[in-house]
Amino acid sequence: MAVSVLIRRSFSETDKAAELAPLIVKLRSLATIQPGYITGRTFRCLDCAGEYLVISTWNTLEDWNRWLNSKERQELQNQVDELLGGKTEYRIYEPLVGGIIPRF
Repeated sequence: MAVSVLIRRSFSETDKAAELAPLIVKLRSLATIQPGYITGRTFRCLDCAGEYLVISTWNTLEDWNRWLNSKERQELQNQVDELLGGKTEYRIYEPLVGGIIPRF
């Protein structure tokens, strides 16, 4: 079953945006060619300056975890977190069908 991953990044120093953007673009570009990647969208929060949200959809949780734990991704993510001065937050969701929880 497909999963959606919410990736939240926040930073207070707006001058860091210029340094952060190429890393985010590279992460996104590399994600799109990973096995199991379906789609992704990036949002900028309008009422919370410096907050960004990525919603990416993967075929399976295993596909996401393979990408999440890849050396290539971890190296880029470490650079992102260093610029942010904190950790990127992740949440993984599965869709509900008709409001029914698929597993109990």
